[in-house]
Amino acid sequence: QLQASGGGLVQPGGSLRLSCAVSGRTLSGYVMAWFRQAPGKEREFVAGTWRNGNIYYTDSVKGRFTVSRDNAKNTVYLQMNSLKPEDAAVYYCAADRSLIRSSFYSSGAYAYWGQGTQVTVSS
Repeated sequence: QLQASGGGLVQPGGSLRLSCAVSGRTLSGYVMAWFRQAPGKEREFVAGTWRNGNIYYTDSVKGRFTVSRDNAKNTVYLQMNSLKPEDAAVYYCAADRSLIRSSFYSSGAYAYWGQGTQVTVSS
């Protein structure tokens, strides 16, 4: 199971750190990703780590968001800095062990999902 936490209300320019705790399995060998979904929009890829440790970000968050993973704690983090109103969404963590590379950015390809955590960016 995946348990996401850390969302909240923050002013534009502020920061939040999301956590995704994984239970019942180890992170090793899993592709981990963060997606987000704003009202009326499709769920979109935000950032993720491939099995070899390479990290990828969608263009709109590059330089502002940082993904990290602590295998010992079975937890993945998404540090979000310089938040903008357009970053507001429900953020989900996702995992999959057998994902193929071409499906990395596709939410429909991931087998395991956290429950989502709300991020609101507003003054």
